[in-house]
Amino acid sequence: MDELIRQMALLFPEFDRWFSAGFIVFARLLGFIRFAPVFNRREIAGLVKLAFAFILTIMLTPLLKPGIPPADISPLLLLLLNFAVGAIIGYIAQLLILAIEAGGDMINTQMGLSSAMVMDPTTNSQTSILSRVITLLGLVIFMELGGFYWLINALVRSFEIFPLYAVSIPLEQIINMDYLIKMTSNVLYMGLQIASPVLLATLGQDIILGVISKTAPQVNVFQLSFLFKPVFGAAIMIWILPMLINVISDFFTSFAKIY
Repeated sequence: MDELIRQMALLFPEFDRWFSAGFIVFARLLGFIRFAPVFNRREIAGLVKLAFAFILTIMLTPLLKPGIPPADISPLLLLLLNFAVGAIIGYIAQLLILAIEAGGDMINTQMGLSSAMVMDPTTNSQTSILSRVITLLGLVIFMELGGFYWLINALVRSFEIFPLYAVSIPLEQIINMDYLIKMTSNVLYMGLQIASPVLLATLGQDIILGVISKTAPQVNVFQLSFLFKPVFGAAIMIWILPMLINVISDFFTSFAKIY
């Protein structure tokens, strides 16, 4: 494969310059689309993702003004490194959605709906119903706030930090470790912030049921908890929904700098 590409470069030098750069940009876009929020959804057909990556490649390659590809570096190595850089940027952005999903899991567990699981085609794993609903709500808010612009802006800036033909990934420039640690730690913090109203309400309900079980032992409190928790939790969710949207919006805005 390497020899074939070198022979093409000797025959068509100008074509090789643009073709090689386009392939490398396309590889970075594939890694980015595979992990970035919204783009990584299985609901979007693979052909649509490839077409979108191809269109972006055509748009970005002339803007980068690529030079002649170095002859002493394997093209396969460049493709792998650029795919990895795109995947890193996409995964950092995905951490924002994971924080929202963690809150949904906490609410689902506290409401006693742990047995109600559905298949998430994006992760190929079982996920809770409320987690999926809140994740989709977070994606809608993310797109409404300009998430697409943040993602594309981060991708374009990555070409300044890690050029097309670079062979060493400057992790200290691509990933701000303090920023990454803050984002990963906020997965639990944001999850608790989203789930705290339901957690506190169901905790109060458990205390009340505990008092009833002591004062009236003949009442089957265990069965009552299965009846009241989902209904009470759903009522609390409907009540706090406007506030929940504001909390998620503020969270996304404060972490808009995803590069």
